[in-house]
Amino acid sequence: MIRKEDCYKIGRLGKAHGVKGEVTFQLTDDVFDRTDSEYLLVEVDGILVPFFMEEYRFRSDSVALVKFCDVDTQQRASELTNCDVWFPHALTPADEAPTLSCLVGFNIIEVHSNRSVGRIAAIDDSTANLLFELEDGTLIPASDDLIEDLDTEGRKIVMNIPEGLLAL
Repeated sequence: MIRKEDCYKIGRLGKAHGVKGEVTFQLTDDVFDRTDSEYLLVEVDGILVPFFMEEYRFRSDSVALVKFCDVDTQQRASELTNCDVWFPHALTPADEAPTLSCLVGFNIIEVHSNRSVGRIAAIDDSTANLLFELEDGTLIPASDDLIEDLDTEGRKIVMNIPEGLLAL
């Protein structure tokens, strides 16, 4: 079974497009295109299921139309509406800097106490200040000035968190 801890979310499937099984894909990361991946992991009923792509084409920087193998009707494509799409960390090029969506699931470690303050559940980029949203709802500024170390293998970010920020 494919574990979510070994993957990161790269978008969500939208509604069916046309009658031949295409589906819209609102993406936050185009890693599948940069790596020439043959499949995407679609979360169906809480389980990550590999769906092999027959073809895809970009409509914009953040939307693609995807045709999955064995999804040949509008009805079958519509069953995938609102399913999250994931990508395996193992297929991400090692020499490539991690994207924001890749950081979901990383642990935040406070540099002075060396203790974990939580796991990143989401990246909030809705404002000018990028924020890490932890699983408990805590928001931490994702500022380069605060990040001391980024360990992609250990899936952790060591940060110099200002005193009192976590008490808010």
